[in-house]
Amino acid sequence: MSTVLETTRLTLRRFAPDDVELLVELDSDPLVMLYITGGRVTPRGEIEEHELSAFLAHYARWPRWGFFAAEEKATRTFLGWFHLRPSDGDPDDVVELGYRLRREAWGQGYASEGARALVAYAFASGARRVYAMTMVVNVASRRVLEKAGLRYVRTFHAEWPYKIEGDEQGDFEYALTHAEWSSREC
Repeated sequence: MSTVLETTRLTLRRFAPDDVELLVELDSDPLVMLYITGGRVTPRGEIEEHELSAFLAHYARWPRWGFFAAEEKATRTFLGWFHLRPSDGDPDDVVELGYRLRREAWGQGYASEGARALVAYAFASGARRVYAMTMVVNVASRRVLEKAGLRYVRTFHAEWPYKIEGDEQGDFEYALTHAEWSSREC
């Protein structure tokens, strides 16, 4: 196990090739996928051929960043994943924060705990800016980003490949710069 970060209740580790079943289970819940695909579950073949291989490829390209399996520290139960990575076209020191958790983990503070820890990790690892995006209608995700210290930046309209209820209201971008984070830490 390649642990990247530990919090009070979470262990965040790099994914391994044998983590396919964990991702299949996570992406097979229509409610987990609601604000991503409108509830369409991810087929096993797509996870095996594209998703997991993309997760693993991030580690070679960006050794400090990537997708991290989130496990409950006490039980080692897989809760989902977080990512911290540059998006296409972004410099290496501007990273996007994201996460996807099993429904059983919702409402227990895991998303906020992991997001706060990854924001601190990002700035300690040389990030200049951390940002995240979520749909306007995804109120729970907006709260997580605010609890992680990110602030509202703008509203925009993303191109979604699937119809998602509420997508006409747009998306929010939240962000925090290293300078803003440092001034809060003092």
